[in-house]
Amino acid sequence: MVILDGKKASQAIKNQLKQQVLSLGSDKKPHLAAILVGNDGASETYVASKVRSCEEVGFESTLVRLDNDVSESTLLQAIETLNADDSVDGILVQLPLPKHIREQRVIESIDAEKDVDGFHPVNAGKLVQGLPSFIPATPYGIMLMLAHFNIDTKGKHAVVIGRSNIVGRPMSILLSSNHPQGNCTVTICHSHTKNLEDICARADIIVAALGRPGFVTNNMVKDGAVVIDVGITRVEDSAAPKGYRIKGDVAYEEVAPKTSAITPVPGGVGLMTIAGLLKNTMQAHLNRTQITVDR
Repeated sequence: MVILDGKKASQAIKNQLKQQVLSLGSDKKPHLAAILVGNDGASETYVASKVRSCEEVGFESTLVRLDNDVSESTLLQAIETLNADDSVDGILVQLPLPKHIREQRVIESIDAEKDVDGFHPVNAGKLVQGLPSFIPATPYGIMLMLAHFNIDTKGKHAVVIGRSNIVGRPMSILLSSNHPQGNCTVTICHSHTKNLEDICARADIIVAALGRPGFVTNNMVKDGAVVIDVGITRVEDSAAPKGYRIKGDVAYEEVAPKTSAITPVPGGVGLMTIAGLLKNTMQAHLNRTQITVDR
């Protein structure tokens, strides 16, 4: 069994990016701007990690903080300011947002050329058509991980559990595309899927992205399957130092022995999401000179 270690794979990508930054020169650093609304603990952690990663590879970063009760119009104005700032290459707005703000309107307000999260409909459409685009960071990170560990996907049956626009749908497109880490036959499963356990039990590759801790159990995984766990859920645990533990969508201890490769949680896909984001930011920067990063 291979542990698909996100720390190792993401560090390899960061090392590549460091070298690219050095080759650009000190006055041409990629610049990522993040907007954080409110002070949600998980969002604070994710954004802080993204900022640290930018510093590690030599990117510039800007963090815009807004109060939880900020109006939608004020948030949109902050985005428009970053859209117009020629020094900013990539923009991300940390999700989720407060309920009074329409996420889709916020996503569509980001300049598609700076949409390094890959959520804008323009980038989503290009992805479907196989055109160069910013790929959503988590699916992109998973593809980078599969490449790093030389996981064979050609002709395999992949099951994606979850159909969100952030992970499930783009993941299914990438796995089915004509790509070294693609060429799978893909089944998308969701809350209305019948015989879900049987479908998963026949899969060569399972991508679990539904946000339910421990959902994928031993009986749902065949011997030798590759299991990618996208779930990152804080589960209360008074015995833990922080009062909670991070759990994935896969019951790791019982599933891992059956697999040929599996991602841990934490330490797996989450780190690769940041790697995907950094790669997108570098591409956004290089697009000005029509240089393409090897994807």
